[in-house]
Amino acid sequence: MTAPGEDAAATHPPTASEHDPETSGVDNWVEEGGPLEPQDVAEVEASVTPEAVEEPLSVAEQALAERTADLQRLQAEYLNYKRRVERDRELLKENATYAALAPIVEVLDTIDRAREHEPLDGGFKAVAEQLERTVTGLGLVKFGAAGDAFDPMVHEALSHMGTDAEVEVTTVKVIAKAGYKIGDRVVRAAQVLVVDPEA
Repeated sequence: MTAPGEDAAATHPPTASEHDPETSGVDNWVEEGGPLEPQDVAEVEASVTPEAVEEPLSVAEQALAERTADLQRLQAEYLNYKRRVERDRELLKENATYAALAPIVEVLDTIDRAREHEPLDGGFKAVAEQLERTVTGLGLVKFGAAGDAFDPMVHEALSHMGTDAEVEVTTVKVIAKAGYKIGDRVVRAAQVLVVDPEA
């Protein structure tokens, strides 16, 4: 108990704000565990400078720009990978088709020779036409005809048959064996006999 005549302040040590008039209510709140008063909140807000807000904001913006660049780079890499996969898939398909159809051109040659002798009929005709439809559906295209300009990329000249006044360039005169393509890829060059223009 407080003795008579003693000052009540003597039993309670002065707070920091009582010692120092400059001490704020924020310090009182920290020391005494009390709630912030409205003026204390204003004091805290006033202590936050624009520079303090802008600094973390600029760091966040820089981090966002870096993550965006990373994402764009990953997206470009994925698109390139996807294109490579699609290109490789098409190449594998084309190679498989080429390997399967290349031996069949000899069978087609046999059918052509049979037609040269006499029209096809009966079961042989049905089988021949079905085979031709099937390989055409798989992309095998027959080419080469008399009168075509000779092209060493798609023709194989078996012999020259002299000159011809009616041609201006070396020209296919006879088709010995037809050529076949799959797309732009030559499965077999057309085997031909050619004539040259007169000098």
